Amino acid sequence: MSESSTDRRSQLLAIKLQALVGDHLGQQVAAGAETFPSGAALMADDAAWVLADGPAARALGGALVWAIRRSATQLHLIAESDTGLLARRAEAFSLPTTVWFAEGRTLLAAVAEPLAAPSPVASPHEALRELIIEGGATPNVEHGVLVGEVRGLEVCRVVDRPTIGFLGELSELAEHLPADSDGLRLEVGVGAADREGFQLLHGEVPKVEALASVVHAVETHRSTGSPQHPLNRLGVERFLRWQAEQEPRTVGCSSLSPGQPPLPRPNLKDPTPCVADGVDLAGNSTRVVFSSGVDLDLLPFVADVQAMGDEPVVLVLPERDLLPVVSELAGLLVDQVEIVALPAPESGDRIPE
Repeated sequence: MSESSTDRRSQLLAIKLQALVGDHLGQQVAAGAETFPSGAALMADDAAWVLADGPAARALGGALVWAIRRSATQLHLIAESDTGLLARRAEAFSLPTTVWFAEGRTLLAAVAEPLAAPSPVASPHEALRELIIEGGATPNVEHGVLVGEVRGLEVCRVVDRPTIGFLGELSELAEHLPADSDGLRLEVGVGAADREGFQLLHGEVPKVEALASVVHAVETHRSTGSPQHPLNRLGVERFLRWQAEQEPRTVGCSSLSPGQPPLPRPNLKDPTPCVADGVDLAGNSTRVVFSSGVDLDLLPFVADVQAMGDEPVVLVLPERDLLPVVSELAGLLVDQVEIVALPAPESGDRIPE
């Protein structure tokens, strides 16, 4: 989209927001709308109104920041998607927040959507767990999907059908790719495209041998002090979790293991916080969230982790990423979260980004 098209879109969103708020309040809104990432925002008296344009699942954090920067006493977030998720997360913050669904020019209050329980792994899939271990990877399960990881990076996945994407609907080709028992297969590779290419080029290689070669390659690059490489720029937060598993006392725990996230991870490329189940030094259960980089929606994610149970939640991130806005949003949580900032490692002793 060109710059002029983007500007035009922003202007239209500003006009739309003013119209929606004016109709809802029954009076003309004097304040002009400001540009908001993927939307528009305005102040009406002491209330912040934010319109999220397009997919809105990650809109709450930015909306909260916009509101507190203007000393708003309440926040109204308007969206056309993911309103149930947003309403659930909004309940975890002390700033009174209402999520609205825009139906034409009418605003309907969204109902909080309960957090769904993670799906278990299908029994046939579990039969391939030993194959993952034999190949040198660490089995991990998230929302019913069994994968193998190396230092936090997914290198294989159990699937019911082969991943065929860029070749289109070539189901006849899939019939010639090697399958495991019961139609299942363990696809080797980092991400869907890599798994697809690996199957097409090396489908005849025995699974253990294929997986072991990938594990070795990833271990070589995914180490502290390694030169920059795509394999150590992916999933930095999961590398931090893996490091903490080796030395759990660095995050105030006596033990740590990978835990279920509140929602399935959307993809392998975009940074997404991850969760660990831990036991603190006093012997109490805890959940630990690992993150890296600047993510305004980190604390709404933490709110969902808090909703998964009664255990206290600890947030871990690199010291350089503990910006004031993170602490401000954390301070708005009804149930407080402990923050652990990992110090910057010595030169030559860090995973590149």
